[in-house]
Amino acid sequence: MNASSHRDIDPAIELVADTAHPAGAAAVLRTTAEVRARAHALLARARRGESKWFTIGADAALEDTARTVAEITSDRYTWGPIPYHSRWRHFEAGGIDRRKQLDALLGSEIHERERARARIDLVLVSVLLDAGAGPDWHYFESASGQRFTRSEGLGVASFHAFTSGLFSSDPNHPLRVDAAGLRGLITDRLGDAFQVSESNPLVGLAGRAMLLRRLGEAMADQPEVFGETGAGRPGGVFDALVGPYGPAAPPTAEVTAHQILSLLLDSLSRIWPAANAVDSIAADGSDMPGGIASSDPAFALGDCWRHSAVPGPGLTNGWMPFHKLSQWLTYSLLEPFEWAGVRVSGLDELTGLPEYRNGGLFIDSGVIVPRDAALVARSWKASDEFIVEWRALTVALLDEIAPRVRKVLNRSAEDMPLACVLEGGTWAAGRALAQRLRDGSPPLRIESDGTVF
Repeated sequence: MNASSHRDIDPAIELVADTAHPAGAAAVLRTTAEVRARAHALLARARRGESKWFTIGADAALEDTARTVAEITSDRYTWGPIPYHSRWRHFEAGGIDRRKQLDALLGSEIHERERARARIDLVLVSVLLDAGAGPDWHYFESASGQRFTRSEGLGVASFHAFTSGLFSSDPNHPLRVDAAGLRGLITDRLGDAFQVSESNPLVGLAGRAMLLRRLGEAMADQPEVFGETGAGRPGGVFDALVGPYGPAAPPTAEVTAHQILSLLLDSLSRIWPAANAVDSIAADGSDMPGGIASSDPAFALGDCWRHSAVPGPGLTNGWMPFHKLSQWLTYSLLEPFEWAGVRVSGLDELTGLPEYRNGGLFIDSGVIVPRDAALVARSWKASDEFIVEWRALTVALLDEIAPRVRKVLNRSAEDMPLACVLEGGTWAAGRALAQRLRDGSPPLRIESDGTVF
């Protein structure tokens, strides 16, 4: 799979995208077509030996990695279908069906549409809390007597925070997330729900709480998406996308994965604390006068970073977009939509997720090779070009490894979309290699505020 095959931008975007204007440039940078095109361009550049940070291993390294991923996929899903890479897998940690628990709490009389809203409320907040937990944090689930760490721990902790009513402003309706509940969220209360203490520290706790408060503000400001002011809910995105089909979504209702992502990117762009806005860089790649990013949320980019070797038209020049958490959220919303009778098409329009496990897989397997070992030993920020390029190479290489994994497993793209390759899969293989080599720690150290990694 190469860059040219992904270069086309959604025609609807192309019609309105004037990249000399911040709004048009932001619209382009919010498309997965542009994420892929720029990522594949950086991969091609690295293969030509032009990257100052990385070289790319021989094809044999990628083939070997694909076989490793296929073996792990077979071990994890010997029987039955491979599910999507989704937050719902973390809600199944410890062999417990917490979706079933949630449904029992909601009751059998609840309308399917409200059930979908509750599931979306849960998963959206849980995903926003799903940046790296750090090596020293854990969550003890008293009901099961099990101890969970990392992503599973964050998933289980957020599940119980949700069912306890932490994110609702209405004590009579605890199984929901609403704008007022999030705007009033106190960091210490979130810390208590996640069992944080001096001996059980969670990386980026304050950043996570701030992100949820920002979400509350964004929902309150956009009743057309999230519902009435003050009572707006993440579950409103279901109504915003499926509303034309009436109060009960019929089996023929259909949305695309990119429609879900686009709505999230447009409505949630203002919540990201990174001061990345499209008018903070000029068309020639230099800083705009004063270097001040616009406060207009229409121009906010979130998980989109500067890289000196990324070309692009107009104000998109020099930006490498990822939108990792928004795409992770989209992957995690596929099932709530499908469970409610809505068909979601175009799954492979989404990209692979450039984070510790997928990116770590390619470093640990010798596919992405840092030019200097000292680069791996130091600490980095998400905005550093070294990290930006590593993440871009990860996106492109996930596209390249997916058909190789399918070939080993004798699966088709329809039977095993990228969402299933990730789950089967690359994420699990990255974790397994990290466990074998460094007791689970990722190969790179990145300073985290709890909102990107």
